[in-house]
Amino acid sequence: MKISEIRELTDKELLERIEAEKEHLSRLKMNHAITPLDNPLQIKDVRRNIARFATELRQREINK
Repeated sequence: MKISEIRELTDKELLERIEAEKEHLSRLKMNHAITPLDNPLQIKDVRRNIARFATELRQREINK
């Protein structure tokens, strides 16, 4: 997801996305532990998305 798309989301939507991505990350890690993923870089991408969402939330808090 691009930064411009993230900035258009509301605070509530950002929190929902963070929770959804964290759940997705835990499922990916669990599946990877059992059987290797076809593309293990998915884990890295999900972690980065979580960081992007959290960074945008923090920026909004600072700017208030």
